[in-house]
Parts: sequence; structure tokens; C-alpha cells
Amino acid sequence: MIDEDFIKVLLGKHTFLEFNHQTDYLTLDCPAENIIDFTKSLRDQETFDLLVDLTAIDHGTDAEERFSVVLHLYSRIHRNYLRVHSSCGVECESPQFPSLSHIFPAANWHERETYDMFGIVFTDHPNMKRILMWDEYPYFPLRKEFPLAGIETDLPAADVVEVTQAEVEPAPMMGGPFVASDEGFMSESEPRAKDQSWTEKKEKPV
Repeated sequence: MIDEDFIKVLLGKHTFLEFNHQTDYLTLDCPAENIIDFTKSLRDQETFDLLVDLTAIDHGTDAEERFSVVLHLYSRIHRNYLRVHSSCGVECESPQFPSLSHIFPAANWHERETYDMFGIVFTDHPNMKRILMWDEYPYFPLRKEFPLAGIETDLPAADVVEVTQAEVEPAPMMGGPFVASDEGFMSESEPRAKDQSWTEKKEKPV
């Protein structure tokens, strides 16, 4: 398990780190310019050698530093997770962040998904292209300004439309937005509809 002595040694060894108070797992803030060296150290010296997840946060259009990257690492020695939070800086329209795919191969697809949904470009990534949406899709669906119901967009290929007769339609909300509790463990906090008084068969009350 991760104890206070381990945290003190880690913070003393890497003076650029800041302790981020969270209720579930040890969370550290790391500047983007130090993320490569720090994650290598976590993998090679601290036994956090399994990348479980890598994603991003959009802190909103009014935030001084809008986008940040979050990764979860697991140690089979400590038997626990470590979360690293790192800001992408002040660039809002075309944020960038160093790729970790050469340190953790599993980061390859995680970074492509994060780029696809948030528009964060991971520099030095071996194949930085969309993984869910088509290449010419003009939006980043997990940015705060993107509507929850989606945006009606023409499908990329006329021949696909002709064969499938598919149309792009706004998604049903059914009581959304969907939020997770900010209390307790993340693994026990599944998103729930904020307003469950209506469904697709029962109209939303006025």
C-alpha cells in the first residue's frame, strides 16, 4: 500500500511535483515539461509499470489553463493506483502534450481517443489520427461547448449513405446530463441521470 513515507520520498525526489488532495487515490500534479522523465521514473524505479488509463479534462472556456491530461498507473508491488494530473498550458484551441506511447505502449490508443474527443495533439505520437470519428469530422465531442445531444453532421461518404440510408440525428437525452458523485471511490460511482423524472416515453416536465 502507498503510505505517507513513500509520498514524502517521492515529493522530495521530484521537487516539481505538487500533492493534489483527493479522497480516493494518491494524485500528483506534474508539469508537462517533466512528464516524460517522471513517468519513466515511476515505471523503472517505483514499480508503477502498468498504465490503466489516460484521458483529459476540459476545465471550461473561462479557465486560465483549459485542458489537462490525467493518467492512472498501477503498481503490483504497492497494490494501488497513482493518478498524475498535468496541464496542457494556456493554449485553448490547439492544445499539445508529450506522447507517453514510447514509455507505455498502451498509451497509443488512449492518446488517439483523447485527441479524437478533446482535440489534444500528443507530440511525437507514431500515428496521431482519430480513432472513433472519421478524419474530416470537424468537432471534438467531449469539449465543454459541444452540446450533449450532439451536432447534426453529414456522413463522410455519399456511397455509405446510399447503401445504409443512415442519417445523423441528435442523441436522446433521457434525463441527462449524466453525472457521477464526487464522493467515495471512483470505481463505485457510476454516472446517473441528473433528472430522472422523464424518459423518452414520458415528456420532460416544464
